[in-house]
Amino acid sequence: MPRDSFVHLHLHTEYSLLDGAVRMKELMKKAVEFGMPAVAVTDHGNLFGAIEFYQEATRAGVKPIIGCEAYLAPRSHKEKANSLREAAYHFTLLAQNDVGYRNLVKLISTAHLDGFHYRPRIDKELLAQHSAGLIGLSGCLAGEVNSAIQSNNIERAKQAAAEYRDILGAENFFMELHDHGMEEQRQCNRVLPQIAKDLGVGLVAANDVHFLRRDDHDAHDVMLCIGTGKMVQDESRMRYAPELYFKSPAEMRELFKDFPDAITNTLAIGERCNVTIEFGKSKYPEYPVPEGQTREGYLRELCYKGLEERYGERAKIDNQLRERLAYELSVLEKTGFVSYILIVWDFIHFAKGRGIPVGPGRGSAAGSLIAYVLGITDIDPLQFGLIFERFLNPDRVSPPDIDVDFCEARRGEVLEYVRQKYGERRVAQIITFGKLKAKSVVRDVGRVMGLPYAAADRIARMIPNELNITLDSAAEKNSELKRANEATVRIREDARGPLAQCRGARGRRRHRRSRFVRLHPTLPRRQRQRRDQPVSDGPAERSRPAQDGFSRVENVDRDRGHARADSQTRAGVFTKEHSAR
Repeated sequence: MPRDSFVHLHLHTEYSLLDGAVRMKELMKKAVEFGMPAVAVTDHGNLFGAIEFYQEATRAGVKPIIGCEAYLAPRSHKEKANSLREAAYHFTLLAQNDVGYRNLVKLISTAHLDGFHYRPRIDKELLAQHSAGLIGLSGCLAGEVNSAIQSNNIERAKQAAAEYRDILGAENFFMELHDHGMEEQRQCNRVLPQIAKDLGVGLVAANDVHFLRRDDHDAHDVMLCIGTGKMVQDESRMRYAPELYFKSPAEMRELFKDFPDAITNTLAIGERCNVTIEFGKSKYPEYPVPEGQTREGYLRELCYKGLEERYGERAKIDNQLRERLAYELSVLEKTGFVSYILIVWDFIHFAKGRGIPVGPGRGSAAGSLIAYVLGITDIDPLQFGLIFERFLNPDRVSPPDIDVDFCEARRGEVLEYVRQKYGERRVAQIITFGKLKAKSVVRDVGRVMGLPYAAADRIARMIPNELNITLDSAAEKNSELKRANEATVRIREDARGPLAQCRGARGRRRHRRSRFVRLHPTLPRRQRQRRDQPVSDGPAERSRPAQDGFSRVENVDRDRGHARADSQTRAGVFTKEHSAR
């Protein structure tokens, strides 16, 4: 790695919901522009953006360092605190290798499943159990070491640092220096180098990046107000310094010129971190067939039995039917999706056997005769001339997609059946993310800026009803919208009107929504919620009811959208190892 560069090791993307404002593609462009060899992602208490981050960095030729700013409980992660402030310290974790990535996944999953109290939390005992392959940084002002220094308890700070060193190893623990012009940071930076020297650990410089450019600060500040429910003019609200942007190597070297080792250590850590994630390889649960049978033979038996049930005597004399079924079976066997289709048949067969309402099937699966004779769908593909290759094409193999609707009142029974049969650890919720769209962001920004609701709503209504429309294109198409924004600027005596503030916030992820279930334990898991139990992760997130099902995910760049009937759940079978949704 170039010795005159720098690697940001503490950075929050938009997956630090309504707190971070860095978009992946823009981040990679800036990293390439600065000639940075690597960059890390350390979102608050989650790995939601890890796969998208990895893919974008790899495409840009920048080494991805996957990490997390973890929440670490002062005592046990299962022990509840009296307040958010007392619930957890911040601690920066980076995956050094594939073992470290798996341990990071384990830690964050446990934090959500067992340690959620205000925030998803781990503790030092858990960290010690899963410390292999991890590098730890002492964290920001909310870290345990810095909190003790701010309380003028230097011995406690040294003791805490020594505990982290002993857990991770002296070569894997670093004292993290920040400088955003705050007196508290200067206080810590006067003490941290001495603690590092006494304990035999290194220093590392970081900037706790929350937005990409310095001039993004105002838009980030508005977004922060949306997340915390505060007004921009509130004097007592939480604020971030304008310095928390993605600084260039030259800026970071100048900022920490008195600590050159803290700069070079970022490059050394960048060289040490090498995580590889495999894509495109399907890893399915194996369907347990009756003893003495193969999966292929069992599927054929079910299909020919179903063919007679669906078509009666025609199944015996119609060669077209039998040829079509034989062809589909051969494609399914060739492409390796036999267990896939058997698992789908299994849970649908269970649901129908228990009298749980199941939809007739939607999407490309309606073109499959196999799906029809197994009872997965109730649409005859031959009657309607539907094409099997839309479901599964032997010349361009991609995992098939099966959409299934279950009655909301009893879908939990189906999920529990799958958990019991295939294992609790092989079934986990997948989430999607709501975004700040053009009209909603105008209303939200207007609210936190103190505009009357009627004024913000009037501007929002001027935005054309077009999918994914941007505010700039909306203003071009509607001159009245542009005039209304300028009038608001004059009334407020503000150089930046609501549309200018909205541009920085539009498209940001604002909340997560539990939506699907997948059948593979690779990704971090989060606490399973009942339908009547809201999902909550603090003030930066809006609560949504958990919704379950099964999903296949092919590409993290694809935006599935969120609209659907409350009484139904979209379903398919998970087919790829990794998903960011």
